[in-house]
Amino acid sequence: MAAAHRLLLGGLGLALLAVAATAATAAGVRPAAAVVGKKTAVVSLRELDGWGAARQQDRPSGRRYADAKRAEMLGERKKAGEARQTATIVLELKHHSLAAIPDDPASRDAYLRRILAADEARANALQLQKSTRVSTQSSASSSAEIPLTSGIRYQTLNYVTTIGLGSGAAANLTVIVDTGSDLTWVQCKPCSSCYAQRDPLFDPAGSATYAAVRCNASACAASLKAATGVPGSCATTAGAAEKCYYALGYGDGSFSRGVLATDTLALGGAARLDGFVFGCGLSNRGLFGGAAGLMGLGRTELSLVSQTSSRYGGAFSYCLPATAAGDTSGSLSLGGDASSYRNKTPIAYTRMIADPAQPPFYFLNITGAAVGGKTVTASGLGAGNVLIDSGTVITRLTPSVYTAVRAEFARQFGGYGYREAAGFSILDTCYDLSGHDEVKVPLLTLTMEGGAEVEVDAAGMLFVVRKDGSQVCLAMAGLPYEDQTPIVGNYQQKNKRVVYDTVGARIGFADEDCSFV
Repeated sequence: MAAAHRLLLGGLGLALLAVAATAATAAGVRPAAAVVGKKTAVVSLRELDGWGAARQQDRPSGRRYADAKRAEMLGERKKAGEARQTATIVLELKHHSLAAIPDDPASRDAYLRRILAADEARANALQLQKSTRVSTQSSASSSAEIPLTSGIRYQTLNYVTTIGLGSGAAANLTVIVDTGSDLTWVQCKPCSSCYAQRDPLFDPAGSATYAAVRCNASACAASLKAATGVPGSCATTAGAAEKCYYALGYGDGSFSRGVLATDTLALGGAARLDGFVFGCGLSNRGLFGGAAGLMGLGRTELSLVSQTSSRYGGAFSYCLPATAAGDTSGSLSLGGDASSYRNKTPIAYTRMIADPAQPPFYFLNITGAAVGGKTVTASGLGAGNVLIDSGTVITRLTPSVYTAVRAEFARQFGGYGYREAAGFSILDTCYDLSGHDEVKVPLLTLTMEGGAEVEVDAAGMLFVVRKDGSQVCLAMAGLPYEDQTPIVGNYQQKNKRVVYDTVGARIGFADEDCSFV
């Protein structure tokens, strides 16, 4: 079994509904967990935003778990009696939010509209990528800049972790985790144009193991083109040896450009990876939320998953927390050692689908759906590739599937007596829940190819627009056209252990409490 490497993630700021917990009383009573039915959940709305107390389900064991993991952070835990040792190394992170959601209703409204507009931009760019890549492959031009979006347009869309880079005292750098990108990159000195970041810029001159990739290396041509859509370019500066330069363009006009290089990568504790290929960004622009760069977890040769496959077996998983409270973290595991998970249900697997036209992405096939236990039918179910993405927030369904899901949700939710409210941005199914202490929420169950069932957590069903509960929306949206690619976003992946096994070509799902305090 490949060694597993576990990293704790902090969710960047997003208006989340802490639907799995009740608010603490003035006397300090611990919030109660959601009451879960067979296909529905009764949840408290006393605390309307996920910025408050973390989910308290199984908190005592969670605390013991976190304490045990902290003790292992600087070393490796070895399992005795195994033919092959498995190391689990833990890195704990705090919430990496740069902005709180405004309390003023007008400011909050504008803030949330920007969040959803950014998510819509990413979803649209992902739809464009397939046609762009296909046309690029059939064109004689090899220098077209492909609009690869990375989920980094706003700091609210993604999750972050910290890596170490360089020899000696490695620089600790906070990077955005993205399954829809391949090349890992960070901002570097001397930066000709850099955006503001929290961490110091990485200084290649301070690392004895840093080296620029040569132009004749395979990483500069075929590998870089597969990862970014654009092959590297060659240049020399000030009499130095020829270097390979990369250029990443994003759909919103953001970009990262710099030297393709290698250095020592540290992923916590004693785990160090020599010769890791990454982008040393010298000119970067965009609203990256103060992160130092991006960690690419895609499928091509330059992704972190592929570069570490000999060590971690080409497998990784994550668990995204349901709350954005500053003292909570989720987790990312590199490797297939399931003993580091805390899943409450067995991992159910479905086939991982590859699309040659979109090599970085992970696809699966959704064959069925049910709302509150009631099966829905739609022509779009089982029709083809569905993208699962850590960088898109709101799940997008084809028109036929979304119409069926929305209708059944509205029938059941409206039947409980909740009043309808105006839509908000891309969310068109909203309710006025003011005056309700608790609400009963029908849960969406997705059936994957092969029979695996994934029940969306209650935290992934509702998006709170107004703090008083007068506008709470179904946290899903429809695509404009039936032939577009559906996307399972991170909002619907919360409190799930999502396992990516690239060697076995399968994706797994299990229920797990993902908030560690």
